[in-house]
Amino acid sequence: MTISAPAFPSPSGSSPTPSPSGRTRRLKESLLAATAPVVACVVALGGLTAWTSLGNAGTPPDITVTRARVFLPTGGTPDTAAFFRVTNQGDSADELTEVTSPSVPDGIALSRHRMTADGAAYRDTADWLQVPARGTLDMSPMSSDVTVPADPVWSMGDRISFDLHFTHSGTVRVRAEVVRPGSL
Repeated sequence: MTISAPAFPSPSGSSPTPSPSGRTRRLKESLLAATAPVVACVVALGGLTAWTSLGNAGTPPDITVTRARVFLPTGGTPDTAAFFRVTNQGDSADELTEVTSPSVPDGIALSRHRMTADGAAYRDTADWLQVPARGTLDMSPMSSDVTVPADPVWSMGDRISFDLHFTHSGTVRVRAEVVRPGSL
């Protein structure tokens, strides 16, 4: 049985020098450890480049607003409803986050229509309404609307300006025609 002496620092205070084969092994291990993340990044970058060059990277939201209508206030109700068709031709979704109007100083709110278990409808305030990519948010009395304080001086055919504020598309100004309820 051979007993080897423990490794002690050399008299100069430095540790023993590893053998050439030990240095080569450590260098190979270090290169192998560094290669995996580099290869992963190159593969991801290549995939994203191919996705983009094929036109699949998507386009930003492309919002248009049509069919802007506001119900003529009836029966002394304090609120009425405005409806818009919001079309998104882009490949990215957007959100309608607020509606304002220079003609209506306060009280405009986004709303969704909900049903109780007994089948009664009620209005639920919404923080935002989704506008899907390559899709349409088509407001109606059965889905969503914009609750607007009624102005008794509005009459059929009047045009009321509204500013629709979107998360990504900014603000779109439209003029909504005052129509009779049920004429949508």
